[in-house]
Amino acid sequence: MIKIRNLNKTYNLGSPNALHVLKGIDMDVKGGEFLSIMGASGSGKSTLLNVIGILDNYDTGEYILDGTLVKGLSETRAAELRNRKVGFIFQSFNLISFKNAMENVALPLYYNGVPRKKRNALAMEYLEKLGLGEHADHLPNELSGGQKQRVAIARALISRPSIILADEPTGALDTTTSREVIEIMRDVNLKEGITMLIVTHEAAVAKATDRVIYLRDGKIESDKHNPNPVIEF
Repeated sequence: MIKIRNLNKTYNLGSPNALHVLKGIDMDVKGGEFLSIMGASGSGKSTLLNVIGILDNYDTGEYILDGTLVKGLSETRAAELRNRKVGFIFQSFNLISFKNAMENVALPLYYNGVPRKKRNALAMEYLEKLGLGEHADHLPNELSGGQKQRVAIARALISRPSIILADEPTGALDTTTSREVIEIMRDVNLKEGITMLIVTHEAAVAKATDRVIYLRDGKIESDKHNPNPVIEF
């Protein structure tokens, strides 16, 4: 699914202030994995997630996503690959404030040219799967944090991506809601076979994943499989 070799990323802030964020990253992710990336602030974990999600470019090295080399792609081709292969979940939910839950979930299908009636029907289907059918016409400010994150998960799922990238998905949630969100993500991973890659600073989230990658100063410090994942909040 993901193959990364000797990947480097530098933010050129003007010499001598260039910031070398990713330093020779090597990693492979198989289809259907459920893994987490941990590291201190500034370790490069969010930058790596953005590169994997084709939201940011890399300088040198190689990144292959499901057989496609992600380097030198046109903006149109990069957007097409991202929309087809990747779903995103963010700590701040990133819901559009003036659109209701159904419209927020349906948004990726709008960009993919799916007719309104069909995309709204699919959005309702995913909201109902996540227990939010009765909240379809609610605006984000009428939803709890947990409900907002479930809307965000439904939005990530609706285009049936190969991989979902989650950046601190429980960071704005209380303990009980965090557990519910991770349980939903695990359930989706098991039932749909979608690869889940979670950036987190929370040990409890990492314990729930099958594999934990630790970044330090832009390098992979360790990459360990977790034989006994447990959802423990």
